[in-house]
Amino acid sequence: MPVIVSFMPLSCAFVNLKPGVGKTTSAVWLAHALHELGLSPLLVDGDPAASALRWSELAGGFPFPVIALPVGDVHRRVNDFLGNRQAVVLDAPQMEDHPRITRSIMRYAGEWIVPVTPAPIELDRMAPILGEMADVQSLRAEPARTAVLLNRTNRPDATRTGPDADAREALTERGFEVLNTQIARLDLYAQSFGNSVQAKGSAYMDFAEELIERQDEA
Repeated sequence: MPVIVSFMPLSCAFVNLKPGVGKTTSAVWLAHALHELGLSPLLVDGDPAASALRWSELAGGFPFPVIALPVGDVHRRVNDFLGNRQAVVLDAPQMEDHPRITRSIMRYAGEWIVPVTPAPIELDRMAPILGEMADVQSLRAEPARTAVLLNRTNRPDATRTGPDADAREALTERGFEVLNTQIARLDLYAQSFGNSVQAKGSAYMDFAEELIERQDEA
């Protein structure tokens, strides 16, 4: 099935107030999925810890460029590295510790993805991010699309019952759009740091295709 991409590059940022929610894992796997779909992505590591860049080094290099930009004016610099690439994936640091960097990344990206584990404590942490999103939206010429990615779920597919479905419903009631794709809790993802990634057949390939559809609809 051919991929249809609009003239604007797909730009997606993974953001959250807290660390340890799977932002880097999601960014790396999504970038590989986009690469396998032929979109020649650029992966921007905005975290001062440089986890995505280190992953690439340990894996012997990714088949696409990875740049470190842990700076407060990311939105002004990314296009200097973009060239003719059709997608940009941005790994933001936790907003509670690095608000300036994260907000700059959000000013650039057309899509903000919030990875969330379907656990009560994680859902309780979601309320403040709506205010942060509203503040950054006011700085943009055009509003960004926003969505939650259910991550480390109990089941690989969305279900109508059980804790994953309860989390989806709770987030929707709080005003979040939840992506159809969800990422199961699998060793394939959890233990992939530093290794090469093959996204074909994984949930991240479904995730990439859903983002492309959202881009085309927009």
